[in-house]
Amino acid sequence: MTETRTPEEISIPVAGGELAALYWAADAPAAPLVVLVHGITGNAAAWGPIAGALAGDCEVVAVDLRGRARSAGLPGPYGLAAHAADVTAVLRRFGADAQAGAQATVLVGHSMGGFVTALVTADSPDLVHGLVLVDGGLPFAVPPAADTDDMLAAFLGSSLARLDEVFPDRAAVRSFWTGHPAVGPWVDEPDVTAFLLRDLTGEPPELRSAVVREAVRLDSADMLRNEAVLEATTDLPVPATLLWATRGMQGQVPGLYDEVRLAGLGLADAHVTAREVPDTDHWSILWTEQGVQAVTATVREAAARSR
Repeated sequence: MTETRTPEEISIPVAGGELAALYWAADAPAAPLVVLVHGITGNAAAWGPIAGALAGDCEVVAVDLRGRARSAGLPGPYGLAAHAADVTAVLRRFGADAQAGAQATVLVGHSMGGFVTALVTADSPDLVHGLVLVDGGLPFAVPPAADTDDMLAAFLGSSLARLDEVFPDRAAVRSFWTGHPAVGPWVDEPDVTAFLLRDLTGEPPELRSAVVREAVRLDSADMLRNEAVLEATTDLPVPATLLWATRGMQGQVPGLYDEVRLAGLGLADAHVTAREVPDTDHWSILWTEQGVQAVTATVREAAARSR
């Protein structure tokens, strides 16, 4: 895996309090600003390898979304519009406007984060110059369940199940994730370990995920059923690239997208280019060498187009 620089813990004022984030500084002024937005039960540390590969050349901020990790204490309302407002506050804090700061700003969203970044781009086109969607951001095939909770369980599987678990120690956390078909092979990689530990709150013998279940519930309903959210990528004001994994959340084939599904989404009219990232799943696209290379190369392309 890519060696990463050590990030700085920062916070950004948002409605109701402060949003936690990880920050990697740039080596030169006016470097591209890259803001990384994680998925529905993720956190900022999931981006470690990608942020480390971009740091120095870019100014990088990875957020903990409201209701997750070190932003878990932020109050509702939840929903993707609230997350979009928080990410917009991050952009303004780091000078993404035309008057000051970065020469180019690129938003990168994984899974649900892709929908959030698409909303930000649609609502604030003056703040965003490029958009990279990582296995998310375009409508998913909704699981055949009418109830939101059943739909969410079918969609997320064991990633959701951990929200009800109490772990006696970190070894038990590791054991839980070892059984995850997609995350399991990565649990001992330092960047992935940092991601799993950032998810925790409490002290042994009562460790649990910091993710707020109600946030996940409301966010998932937005992501899977909210027409305004689903339509955000139909006519984007800036060019976007979707990088899609060949396997899904549990490592299954097909993944969340495939060539047949993408062909029916009208990507050319939406200013979206789709690129397959072979031999990756929904999680490993953030951590494999080919996934990190694909994301970082696409971010650099987007930043270069804006100069």
